Amino acid sequence: MRRVSLKDIAEKTGYSINTVSRALKDKEDIAEATRKLIKETARKMGYISTSFSSSLRSGYTKTIALILGDISNPHFAIITKEIEKNAWKHKYSLLIINTDEDPDIEEQAIYAAISKKVDGIIICPTQKRKSNVEFIQKAGIPFVLIGRYFEDMDTDYVVCDDKKGGYLAIRHLIELGHKRILFLNGPGYISSARERLAGYRKALSEGSIEFDPSLVCEIPITLGNSGKHISKALEKTSGYTAILAFSDLIAWETAYALGKKNIRTPSDISIVGFDDIQSRFYFAIPLTTIRSSKSGMAKRAFDILLRRINQGLEGECIHDVLDVRLVVRSSTKNI
Repeated sequence: MRRVSLKDIAEKTGYSINTVSRALKDKEDIAEATRKLIKETARKMGYISTSFSSSLRSGYTKTIALILGDISNPHFAIITKEIEKNAWKHKYSLLIINTDEDPDIEEQAIYAAISKKVDGIIICPTQKRKSNVEFIQKAGIPFVLIGRYFEDMDTDYVVCDDKKGGYLAIRHLIELGHKRILFLNGPGYISSARERLAGYRKALSEGSIEFDPSLVCEIPITLGNSGKHISKALEKTSGYTAILAFSDLIAWETAYALGKKNIRTPSDISIVGFDDIQSRFYFAIPLTTIRSSKSGMAKRAFDILLRRINQGLEGECIHDVLDVRLVVRSSTKNI
């Protein structure tokens, strides 16, 4: 799918290219009703004016956009560094935009990226709505989803095996004797949260442990927004001896919240995280976690995007699911 041009809009509306161009620039010599019709048609067709006139000659800006939910999260920071490293190898620069997991900001980020005529986009979608990603498709911009995917949209994506990760974490805790395991999960509209819950339930079933929905709590996943929700989840549930957290950051925030109540990790409560941030950083609590290859995910996403940029958007979509493994440290112990 190629990008929408002024000529396309002209053919669609029946006006000349010059009229379309002036209407999109909001020139007053074009009737208001005509301007409104042309702008609406352009929006529906996925057209965005570009700010790099020089790129029109070459067709490429050698720039890609990386749109992520929370770049203050070390998990995303590592991925950003790895993508940038791969981009530089191919003489691409990186436009990094943080959405704070807000779909409205995500929409603005996509508009900003395309208006700067980026050659492609790597995006970890908020998933509160799919219309933002649909817009990228309509605009004809090469893109790859990273970390999350839409089950009802056929797009290129690179994710880790979240279901296996949830399964490995819970199986480990069950092997340590834990039966009531609290899961501090991300919102259910996020594909990775759903997959990890599926793995959680699979491990419980194999361990002949009945699933208790009261032990699954959905909390915000951005840094600084989950603390009070974690405290509420810890207060409203009882009898659990172990916790699986959606991310390492949530796991550490949980350990902190428990510590304020004089509940120790792992003496009183075992905790498992997800992401293995400690593969690159050092923290006071050595965390048992699920490791995915952040460098592998970043390289694969960039390689797929580069292929789309160079070879076009035709062909079957690529769905890459990267393996994960359990890394056992000292935040879990036998019950």
